[in-house]
Amino acid sequence: MPPAGLWQRMKADPEYAPEHLALEAVRALGPQAAAWVERTRARYPGIPNDTVAQIAVRRFTTFARLSGAAAGATGLPGAVIDIGVLAWTQARMVLHIAAAYDVDPVDPERATDLLVLQNVHKYTQTARTALAVARGHEDAGKLFQRKGPPPQMSQVFLQLGWKLAQMAGMRAAKKMFAKMVPGAAIILGTWANSSATKDLAKKTVERYRRAGYNPFELPAGPQQS
Repeated sequence: MPPAGLWQRMKADPEYAPEHLALEAVRALGPQAAAWVERTRARYPGIPNDTVAQIAVRRFTTFARLSGAAAGATGLPGAVIDIGVLAWTQARMVLHIAAAYDVDPVDPERATDLLVLQNVHKYTQTARTALAVARGHEDAGKLFQRKGPPPQMSQVFLQLGWKLAQMAGMRAAKKMFAKMVPGAAIILGTWANSSATKDLAKKTVERYRRAGYNPFELPAGPQQS
């Protein structure tokens, strides 16, 4: 579950919700991923990187599937919570896979990786720019110095839900709205969460298993003429 402080930041700044989540994930989950990989290798000496990565994939795909089936909150707020939990679980998986391939999960560049791998941004250049903006907004003074009346909470939840659904996968976005249909939430939630997480796992393994991984291999953006 994303920490309460992260939810507050995302609700206050929904346009940059994925960036806030990526930054917090690297800070909070990166050390956990590194420690888990270290424990796994100590328990199974000589275990291949691919095997460590696949253990992580199975672990977090199961978490994602169970969260889709068990989330009990209904309506738009419940859908947003569900999709936020899924995006957080997927970020945990990505960082664990990175650590499995000896890519530092605590390096701030992993936040850029998260945003590109999860299709929030197509290019590292735009991802880094958005992360810089989100870091600036983490200053509470800047975050709350907004002119005009506060937005309606329903508008905040809708924007927040859409941004997080974009991060968690478009199948999950469809599921988020289907969650508001009685009887459909559990079946669609289980399938969509698992499918979206497996898709992300495949992309992440392909990215990090490359020999001599360099974060700048991710597309940097269109060339300037």
